[in-house]
Amino acid sequence: MAETVFAPCLEGMKHVRSDSGVMLAKPFLDVCKQILPVLDKFGAAMAIVKSDIGGNITRLENKYSSDPTKYEHLYTMVQEEVEKKTAKGSSSCTNGLLWLTRAMDFLVELFRNLLDHPDWTMSQACTDSYTKTLKKWHGWLASSSFTVAMKLAPNKDKFMEVISGTGDIKADIEKFCTTFYPFLKENHDFLASVGLDDMKAS
Repeated sequence: MAETVFAPCLEGMKHVRSDSGVMLAKPFLDVCKQILPVLDKFGAAMAIVKSDIGGNITRLENKYSSDPTKYEHLYTMVQEEVEKKTAKGSSSCTNGLLWLTRAMDFLVELFRNLLDHPDWTMSQACTDSYTKTLKKWHGWLASSSFTVAMKLAPNKDKFMEVISGTGDIKADIEKFCTTFYPFLKENHDFLASVGLDDMKAS
């Protein structure tokens, strides 16, 4: 079977919502985890993003594992913190979900750029995506380390070749962006509904 590196997460996305359309914690986190091997192909340029995503997934997974029945639905963790007034803490699950979603926004935007702007270098594609997504939430320090990291972006043609595997990479990127984006939007809408979608990095 011809597959690209996106195959596992495209398969996983089919299970993110329950039959009644509710976002499920474990399947959503699993999909985010399945994107990490794609980031490995970027090498050093994505090391910061990868460790950030990994840390937030672990935080949310630990909470889920503490009571899988209680936290079956992704937003239950946030609702509980909102009620306890701990949602704004830097180590809260709310904060973890917010930054995980923002990092995923960046990746969706980046892969969209790789499709829409074949003439751009990888560095251009990364910088444009960063400006449109994460930059406004980052403080000076995060922003400058990100800018440095982007200079280490790999050659785009080589990268596309590596992630293509034996499948149709353009079709899979398109599918990834189109299918994943609504989940991210729903996260933002939910976080906005409890007034927590605009927290900034210190």
